[in-house]
Amino acid sequence: MRLLLDTHVVLWVRTDAPALPPAFREAIADPRNVKLVSAISIAEVAVKRAIGKLHIDAGFREGLETIGLTELPFTGRHADVLDSLPLLHRDPFDRMLVAQAMAEDVTFLTVDPHCLRYGVKTLHSV
Repeated sequence: MRLLLDTHVVLWVRTDAPALPPAFREAIADPRNVKLVSAISIAEVAVKRAIGKLHIDAGFREGLETIGLTELPFTGRHADVLDSLPLLHRDPFDRMLVAQAMAEDVTFLTVDPHCLRYGVKTLHSV
């Protein structure tokens, strides 16, 4: 299975946070699954660090590969899907992640109820 991790989920994985749902933890630990982190999540962390909303060490991107995550670029095809989404969620980062998950036909690991309103494939709907 191919998994796209929401930004919160990436942060939880990186810090081994107890907030990470057990089903997500199990899917991420499964070596048969491909774990993807979006370039959008990397940008979101950079923006939130810059404005003081997130306190995390520099070098966030470099540490992702060491925990088994593969970077997924944001492409024009993803932007086309984004353009077709209704405005059910106002956070542009989350909307881009939803669009990527849909365009790539991957399972989106998120706990954000606003993202789930798009009907994106999630761990619970697989």
